[in-house]
Amino acid sequence: MEMKQLVAMVTVAEAGSVTHAAQMLHIVQPAVTRQIKTLEDELGVVLFDRTRQGMVLTSAGEVFLLRARRALQEMERARTELTPQTGDVTGLVSVGVLESLLDVIVPPLASSVAKRFPGVELRIMSGFSGYLQKWLDDGVVDIAVLYNLADTPAMRVKPLLSERLWAVAPADAGLLPAEPVTWDRVLRGPLILPILGHGLRTLIDKARFDIPIEPKISLETNSMSVQKQMVLAGRGWTILPGAGVARDIQEGTLSGAPLAEPRLSRSVVVGLQRAARIPRAVEAVNAELLRVSRNLVVSGAWPSATLVDAPKQ
Repeated sequence: MEMKQLVAMVTVAEAGSVTHAAQMLHIVQPAVTRQIKTLEDELGVVLFDRTRQGMVLTSAGEVFLLRARRALQEMERARTELTPQTGDVTGLVSVGVLESLLDVIVPPLASSVAKRFPGVELRIMSGFSGYLQKWLDDGVVDIAVLYNLADTPAMRVKPLLSERLWAVAPADAGLLPAEPVTWDRVLRGPLILPILGHGLRTLIDKARFDIPIEPKISLETNSMSVQKQMVLAGRGWTILPGAGVARDIQEGTLSGAPLAEPRLSRSVVVGLQRAARIPRAVEAVNAELLRVSRNLVVSGAWPSATLVDAPKQ
């Protein structure tokens, strides 16, 4: 098995076709086809179904893709770590972040890492908490910012902060961050909510369990972006983590306020793989992530969050 075969396989999976993969790799199409076929012969499985719509991963291909990506990532990390350096921190670091935290965390983190550790290549991946946990377990990401999770055999978790959930409404509703809004007011109108089974939906349903008002749900979605777009379109109010709407409220496109009793919050944590050796670059980015997050809370740039201390070991 050769590295060029893994590169071809991953590129075809991402591009969806041999033709596009060949263009991305700057090689001829038959060479890509040959590398995929040789890899399949060596593994003894079919990695792709060849369809009119393009190359579609088989179940075996989906399993192998995960390992191939990890192998390529580890080889890239080894190359950067073994390259003679002058003492600077260098390397590739992948960080998984919840979609609802992207706007508040990623810009200051990227800026800070670029300034303090210019030799570090930062990669950001977004997903739901369950995906982030799996990616961390599988080594797809080195660090994950997720919520409501404790230590696992494969992961050590550091509590970072507690974040209140907010009611989010059109700007003309006049909700104010300093004035909590009652559940009675929120539940009286139509709501755009996460789908059943989504972590936020579970929190919402649990909090309103004892409130004798059955909400009128106008739309369910697994996308925070869609929730905000539907509020802007006048389809109703929604409930989201404050970090996900802080910029919208600041710009005046939406209004929002924390929910009154029962208060609704989630615990945001930072997860790292349990490993005998954590690369210097990963340690540096993790420390920077913690520092940037704390500064956001202390400065008021993350108004819905309060810092929490990790439990004593």
